[in-house]
Amino acid sequence: MEWFTWFTASDYWLSRLVFQRGLAGLYLVAFLCAALQFRALIGERGMLPVPEYLGRVPARRSPSVFRLHYSDRFFALCSWTGAALALAMIAGAGDAVPLAVSMLLWAVLWALYLSIVNVGQTWYGFGWESLLLETGFLAVFLGNERTAPPVLILFLLRWLLFRVEFGAGLIKLRGDTCWRDLTCLYYHHETQPMPGPLSWFFHHLPRPLHRVEAAANHVTQLALPVLLFTPQPVASVAAGAVVLTQLWLVLSGNFAWLNWITIVLALSAIDGSPVAGARALPEPPLWYVVVVLAVTVLVVVLSRRPVLNLLSRRQAMNRSFDPLHLVNTYGAFGTVGRVRYEVIIEGTEETVIHPGTVWRAYEFKGKPGDVRRLPRPYAPYHLRLDWLMWFAALSPGYARSWFGPFLERLLEGDRDTLRLLRHNPFPDAPPARIRAGLYRYRFTTWRELRDTGAWWHRTYVREYWPPTRLTTDDRP
Repeated sequence: MEWFTWFTASDYWLSRLVFQRGLAGLYLVAFLCAALQFRALIGERGMLPVPEYLGRVPARRSPSVFRLHYSDRFFALCSWTGAALALAMIAGAGDAVPLAVSMLLWAVLWALYLSIVNVGQTWYGFGWESLLLETGFLAVFLGNERTAPPVLILFLLRWLLFRVEFGAGLIKLRGDTCWRDLTCLYYHHETQPMPGPLSWFFHHLPRPLHRVEAAANHVTQLALPVLLFTPQPVASVAAGAVVLTQLWLVLSGNFAWLNWITIVLALSAIDGSPVAGARALPEPPLWYVVVVLAVTVLVVVLSRRPVLNLLSRRQAMNRSFDPLHLVNTYGAFGTVGRVRYEVIIEGTEETVIHPGTVWRAYEFKGKPGDVRRLPRPYAPYHLRLDWLMWFAALSPGYARSWFGPFLERLLEGDRDTLRLLRHNPFPDAPPARIRAGLYRYRFTTWRELRDTGAWWHRTYVREYWPPTRLTTDDRP
């Protein structure tokens, strides 16, 4: 049938397969992050409890299954259910069932994660949360082996990839002057939120190469995205270049699943037929065609505000325009810091503070602390507390709602909170007092590394939080 030929793209069956398996893998990581971290962050006794949030925010602003019921046990059930379903989709469950059931499974994944994000508050205020939800929403309508991939949904995935890359490129040109004079990479690898094990080496690349990196970034984010809408093989080449640049970013730092979901989106735009050939797939049912057309119209209509944002001189980055996160705006590193600051938290067993008081530091899994510890690779896993600690170092205003409760839980020796850390210097009993200091960090030079074995050099700047203790009323 003529309409069937226009509506579907059988050549993209392999692209869909790779995209769906990759997306399911990222869903698995996201649900594991939620299951393993939520109690300390947003649980009933967390730093920003979900029940309190639900009591002050109307349902229309944050629709969630937790509006019906919330308990830590129920949240854990939803998180582990999402992880199990994602694992099943990785194994091919979506292709082993009828089309409608497959769509339902993808919809459940999206709805469960939407429910988590919409109660996650500042801990879930990252652009890649909306990106996962928008990608997951489109995946509901991409079909399975019972039908060929619909052209319109493949186009919407490219439209999403375009907005991710082009939005990031525009916000750089409109933001920090170092992007225009190609010097941002002099600082970025050192000051990024969570460096990786190779970031020290990237930082010490020759400055001319850093300028090439910055120029290549502009080409990748401002020129190549336009080519995604050109005929093959040009679109595949453009998507492949996006994959390569994202892998470069994976090597240079830890950005949760931002780079990986961008890679997954780019893979959906690559024509796999030269490798795997086309498959004869059944015609799509009429109801499916109607649904895909309706979703396409919906996304086009909802794209108005993100497009206006792209065209605006006051472009905002990483913003959702609807509570379902259906069509969003993206962007990152419009401003690059020149200096890195870290908040170091220390405790003492001594009840009376004096000049000789011994303070011992808490160590985090990802964020810099011990100057001799090489940063570790964690992405696509998202260490939410570590990321928020980076924001806290930029300004106490970013941490006003949760930093005090965080210190209080350390003073209580809260097990769920301590599980978020790499090292607890008080394994037997909580400290009597706790404090936080602000330090300036920089990567050591090659000579300093050889002489001291330290990857970082740090200098004390000022007190961030004065020594404090639990009052009688605070104790559980």
